[in-house]
Amino acid sequence: MVLRLSHVAKSYSVGGTAVEVLRDVSFDLGAGETLALEGESGSGKSTVLHLIAGLDAPTQGAIEVEGTEITRLSDTELAKMRRGTVGVIFQQFNLIPSLTVGANIAFHARLCGAFDPAWTDHLAARIGLEHHLEKYPEALSGGQQQRVAIARTLAARPRLILADEPTGNLDEDTADTVLALMLESAQEAGAAVLMVTHSARQAARMGRRLILSHGAVSERSAAGAGAAAAQ
Repeated sequence: MVLRLSHVAKSYSVGGTAVEVLRDVSFDLGAGETLALEGESGSGKSTVLHLIAGLDAPTQGAIEVEGTEITRLSDTELAKMRRGTVGVIFQQFNLIPSLTVGANIAFHARLCGAFDPAWTDHLAARIGLEHHLEKYPEALSGGQQQRVAIARTLAARPRLILADEPTGNLDEDTADTVLALMLESAQEAGAAVLMVTHSARQAARMGRRLILSHGAVSERSAAGAGAAAAQ
């Protein structure tokens, strides 16, 4: 099991009043599995990803990544986890403008000591960037920049990929292409994928679908998933 959340809750203090965002979130994600986390805007989807990535801490409950309870890790250990075991892909590309495409792709892998030139070159070709490695991000389209962000994450060979609306800034056709490349490349790397999305179309591409509502999650049935995708 790559990821396990057990009765996770999260609340924030607003004006001295506790506001509950998550109240009882539990689910598992195994190696090679893909999972979509859906829900209305403000339902706490991104909060779940931030907790798993160690960017925030739960109010209660346990989060295990590769069998390690991450709330027990120091900030330094969490940063190391994010560079290696867990890869995060945001809606904003977060590329380094002063680095070439090739250097951006290799950046995280070099930081965590996992840089493999052959694997990096393979990813660049697999995701259609082999002819753009010497360019800078500003010379690329939005879809190409998101491909760089995906390749950068995969270059470090993470066991778990967290994707927060990774195609939200792209048109529908480009989003379909980028998501397919992400899932195919993740499968090749043997990584599990947890993707936050508001798009039923994109969620239908994932192996499982969870709905976050009123602070808790429920699994969408295959029949429900099919009906939603057809809408």
